[in-house]
Amino acid sequence: MTDAERRLWYHLRAHRFDNYKFKRQVPIGSYIVDFACLRRKLVVAVDGGQHAENPKDQVRDHYLEGEGFRVLRFWNNDVLGNTNGVLEVILSALEAPLPARCARHPLPASRGEGKEG
Repeated sequence: MTDAERRLWYHLRAHRFDNYKFKRQVPIGSYIVDFACLRRKLVVAVDGGQHAENPKDQVRDHYLEGEGFRVLRFWNNDVLGNTNGVLEVILSALEAPLPARCARHPLPASRGEGKEG
């Protein structure tokens, strides 16, 4: 993990983040995402400069959105320099209503999933 990923993971892991369960390095289809809260269908990516306007990332995001996930992308320097701001954006996305497609077909609950919804 990069320094930025380590810092964000420290806050997201072990239900520390408002009791939401996040996993890291989660396979979704043929992609592996940095962090995901599966129950809330939220993917969080932490990227360095090599990802600026990368067409492969756009294809990946389109696929994930087609699967009902919301995708948040943050630059490494944002995570390192404004961790609280990044966490506020993530919390806001977690608390937002799921898109209609997700609300009709929520993921099944599993042990330790954290908050309902």
